[in-house]
Amino acid sequence: MSYVDWNTARSIGRRVAGDGPQVSVGEAHAITEDLRIAAQRAHEPVASTARLDTTGKPDSPVHVVDRSTWIDVNVSSFAALTDPVMDKLLSTRALGQAGRAVTSRISGAQAGGLLGFVSSKVLGQYDLAPDNQPSLLLVAPNIVAAERELGVDSHDFRLWVCLHEETHRVQFTAVPWLREHVIEQSRAMLVDLVPDSEAMPDRLKEIAARLPAAIKEGGTGLADIFATPEQRERLADMTAVMSLLEGHADVVMDDVGPQVVPSVEQIRAKFDRRRQGRGQLDRLLRRLLGLEAKMRQYRDGAVFCRAVQDQVGVDGFNQIWTSPETLPKAREITEPQLWLQRVHG
Repeated sequence: MSYVDWNTARSIGRRVAGDGPQVSVGEAHAITEDLRIAAQRAHEPVASTARLDTTGKPDSPVHVVDRSTWIDVNVSSFAALTDPVMDKLLSTRALGQAGRAVTSRISGAQAGGLLGFVSSKVLGQYDLAPDNQPSLLLVAPNIVAAERELGVDSHDFRLWVCLHEETHRVQFTAVPWLREHVIEQSRAMLVDLVPDSEAMPDRLKEIAARLPAAIKEGGTGLADIFATPEQRERLADMTAVMSLLEGHADVVMDDVGPQVVPSVEQIRAKFDRRRQGRGQLDRLLRRLLGLEAKMRQYRDGAVFCRAVQDQVGVDGFNQIWTSPETLPKAREITEPQLWLQRVHG
C-alpha cells in the first residue's frame, strides 16, 4: 500500500482545479495546434542562443494538456519519485495496515488539494517523469486565461511562454546526466526529511513554532518548514540548481524574445505586474507551496546567469553543465564571483 493514495489525490485535484476558460471545440483544436507550432518555432532560436547542442540526443515530446491531464501526469511522476522511498522507510515503522490506509487517504487528499491549486496556475512544465519518458507540458487553459487577463496578442504570448519552457527541454536534452541527478537528489532529500518515530514529537513542536514565520516570510514552502537546520542547508543547494534552471530559462527567453515576439516588451511588463498583483489568500497559499520562493528563483537565477555571462561569455557559462560538481551552490547563486573563482579560477 502506497503512503499516498494517489487515486484520491487525482480525484480531489480535478475537483479543485476546475476547467478554466470556456472555448468551443473548434477553438480548442486551433489553440492546441498553435501551441504545438509555437513550441517547434521556439526550439532553434533557444538552442542557438543557449549554445546547447541537442543534435543526435534522445528527444522528449511536447504535449498540450488540460488541467486534469496535468494532474494525472504529475500524480504519476510524484508516485514514481516518492513511493519507493516512502514505502521503504515506512516498512521499518510500526504502522498497521488500517493505519496505513487512513494515512494514505489523508495524504492523498492533501496532495490532491495542492495539485489542484497549482494546476490552475502553471503555464508549462518540463516533466522529468522518473519512471517514464520526460516531456514538455503546455497547459492550454491556463495560457488562454493568462493571455485574456493580460490583454496581449495570443500568438505572441504563446510563443513567449514556449521560449521559457523550451529552454528547459533543451537543458535536459543537451545535458543527459542532469535529469537523473535532479531525480536522485530529490529522492535522497525525501529520505532525509522523514523523521524517525522517536524524533517525531520534537519535530512537530519545531514545525508548529516555525509555521507563522514561514507564512510571513515565504521561505521555500512546506519542505522548508519540515526541515532541520542541516537539511535546510542541503535544500538550499538543491534550490540553487532550480534557480539556475529557471533563471537560465528566463535569460534565454529574454534574449530570444525581441527576435521572434514583436510585442515582447508589452508582454513582459504586463506579466511581471500580474505576478505581483495577487490577493492575500493567493499569496498565503503561494508561500506555503513554495511558489513565492519560485519567483525568487527566477530573479536570483537570472542575475547569476547574467553576471557569469558578462564575465566569461555564454561558452564560459556553459561549463556549468559539465558535471554535478560544476553546478552552483546556494551561496554562489547570490554571489556569482564565488562560482567563477571555483570553476574558472
